[in-house]
Formats: sequence, structure tokens, C-alpha cells
Amino acid sequence: MKSYKFIVNGNKYTVDIVDIEDNIAQVEVNGTPYEVQTEMQKIVQPKTVIKVAAPAAPKAGAADATVAKAPAAATDVRPLKSPLPGVILDVFVKVGDHVKPGDHVVLLEAMKMENNIDSDKEGVIKEIKVNRGDSVMEGDVLVVIG
Repeated sequence: MKSYKFIVNGNKYTVDIVDIEDNIAQVEVNGTPYEVQTEMQKIVQPKTVIKVAAPAAPKAGAADATVAKAPAAATDVRPLKSPLPGVILDVFVKVGDHVKPGDHVVLLEAMKMENNIDSDKEGVIKEIKVNRGDSVMEGDVLVVIG
């Protein structure tokens, strides 16, 4: 829910946008609910989310002793990406949480449907790249699991 403060002709108003569907908005003005019809549909500008590049594979024949000794966990850091464009409704994990395949990580609203985005591997949440209310595009990194 978004909340705005307005001053109109010297009067203060707190406007909470509860829901918008098509061109009908459910709002509360100073605690009083109203249904408002808008002239155009809501336009959401997607927020740019930084993409994390996958670790580069070593070139054939260029085996390095330091690469061979690196722990498997350090090289197995993978981003969990958004499968479709939408809006983040909730983030169920925090940095340091241990997840297993199938654990709910993010709740994504896309095409007026709520979609649980689940972990595809076991690991620890290294980074969270999104927040509630963020708009994401297909392929944007949501979290990094290591």
C-alpha cells in the first residue's frame, strides 16, 4: 500500500492507495474509503535490478593449481532470476538464511497472479537484490545463493 500526503487549499490529506485494478483505485483519504475511477491505467516503470554474471568457466588446457584447490562452495554461487516480469510482493529470506530446493524465496505478482519463486538449489543466501514493491523484468536477479 502506498501512502501520500497532500495539502489542498491549506487542508492536509493523507491518501493511502489500497488497490488498483484496471482503471479503478481503492483509496482511503484521511481514513475514509473511496473508489476512484482513473482516466488511464496505472503505468509501472520497472526498477533496474543489477544482474550478477555467472562465474566464468576456465579455458580448456589452462588448469591452474589455485582453481583446483578452490572450495566447491565458493565456485557454486548462482543467482536466482525472475522467470517473468512483475512486482515483488514479499521476500521470505534474509542474508545468511539456509535454503533447500523448493523453499519459497520471493513472492512475485505477475499478470494479477501471485507466484512463489522457489530456490532451485541448496545453499546460503549471499545477497538479496530486490525489495518489496520493486518491479522486475524477466531475467533480473532476485537473490544470490551460494
